Amino acid sequence: MKKKRPGTVRIIGGKWRGTRLPVPDLTGLRPSGDRSRETLFNWLQADIHGATCIDLFAGSGVLGLEAASRGAGQVTLIEKSRVAAAAIRESAQRLDAEQVQVVQTDAIEWLADCESQSMDIVFIDPPFCSSLERRVIELLSMGDCLNTGALIYLETAWETPPLVPPPAWEIIREKRLGEVRMQLLKKN
Repeated sequence: MKKKRPGTVRIIGGKWRGTRLPVPDLTGLRPSGDRSRETLFNWLQADIHGATCIDLFAGSGVLGLEAASRGAGQVTLIEKSRVAAAAIRESAQRLDAEQVQVVQTDAIEWLADCESQSMDIVFIDPPFCSSLERRVIELLSMGDCLNTGALIYLETAWETPPLVPPPAWEIIREKRLGEVRMQLLKKN
């Protein structure tokens, strides 16, 4: 039996537009599609330039690398899988993305140890039906890692009940794309 070749994702905007990045063939790895990224970065276009971004559950790295391509000042990608983190590092080196840092660790543990980071934009796209997004939102709302006005993007399965935002947070955008629920929240 022939082994399936790993796929690719394409950066859809910014200075690396059209660049294809390899995606390791890992169980549960589900890169955000072009349509959802196009919608997300349309929502973020006024806020992305110079922003400090964190991509939790980075997977393929496409959200964080798309942010860097569009002018984010600093992007940290958190990925637990050694194989996926290595692939993201290789992609960042190939792009000469100096503003990108890849950290191979568990996103929940990283957030629990997070001390006064100054995050402007957070991407939360955990494995579907894992409920990890609830714990991440709880940690973010209790800590002081987010700047006032920070934007939090949450991508979950449509069947997952919608998130009720913590106090001082609001849902500013929400959309369904196929079986995906996209929410953009803001910390006030």
